[in-house]
Amino acid sequence: MAARSASLDTPPLAKAGMTLVRMLVFLALAGFLAFVLYKQITPAFLANPGLNGLILGVLLIAVLLAFGQVTRLFREVRYVNAVAAGQNPKDRPALLAPLLPAIAARRDGMTLSSTRAHLDTTAVRLDEGREILRYIAGILILLGLLGTFWGLIETLSAVGSVIGGMRGGGDAAVMFDELKSGLAVPLSGIGLAFSASLFGLASSLIVGFLDLQTGQAHSRFHNELEDWLVSGEEQAVATTTVAARPAPEHDPAIARELQAAVDRLSGVIAEGAGGRGATQAMTNLAEGIQGLVQHMRAEQQMIRDWVEAQAARERELKQVLERLAREKVGS
Repeated sequence: MAARSASLDTPPLAKAGMTLVRMLVFLALAGFLAFVLYKQITPAFLANPGLNGLILGVLLIAVLLAFGQVTRLFREVRYVNAVAAGQNPKDRPALLAPLLPAIAARRDGMTLSSTRAHLDTTAVRLDEGREILRYIAGILILLGLLGTFWGLIETLSAVGSVIGGMRGGGDAAVMFDELKSGLAVPLSGIGLAFSASLFGLASSLIVGFLDLQTGQAHSRFHNELEDWLVSGEEQAVATTTVAARPAPEHDPAIARELQAAVDRLSGVIAEGAGGRGATQAMTNLAEGIQGLVQHMRAEQQMIRDWVEAQAARERELKQVLERLAREKVGS
């Protein structure tokens, strides 16, 4: 009884608070690293403030979306925990809208056949929310590559202009000064190329970590919800199985033979017949009792076989569920 009350006090779904803490700690470390390398990062940012500012703006959007994907789980978790505690919350969750009948049935100790399909629908909704983060991670890399090609184009154009503008047959010192002054523009183009790649790759790394944490929070939420609903389904199936288990029935023919043997024995005893008749009646009664016992043993063996088959099917179902859970966590 104490174990049951402890399980009731423990909410079935855990909040994603630790995921938010890990995300905030990672962003704090990234900000501290940027602060330490401020003198090196500032010239790289000023090499192309427009493109680098665009990359940082996209990064900010990705950070807000990642936190939004995690924080929206709080309302869903709060609703499920309230239902599990026997309450009737008024605010309806948006993500778990298809699972509302299954959650209500789980609260009432029942189960629905469509729970699995609704769980798959919820998993698809969770995965759709993360697609924008994956797309932004790719966009950041493409912006970095765009800056790289842009800078290389400017570098090649400037180098061609410098070579074309050089005059032959002059003083070597004068030509060297012209070459040095002409290479200033190509060098700035190289700075443009590498600065954009730097900010693009660093931003993609940050978004990738946030997407990883978001995926882990979604997987944990889905697995805990599935465990809670499936545990209720298994309990309902077990209760229905125990309630619907048929009681052993006796064969009517054997019962009639037993009743006839008892009647003959009673008649022989009442009429005061000889010992031979009583012996024959006792023999018939023993045969009837033996047949009834054999029939009951056969029915008991059949019930044991059926129970073992049910247990084997439940073990196979549990193995399938565990394999599916591992595949979802791995993906």
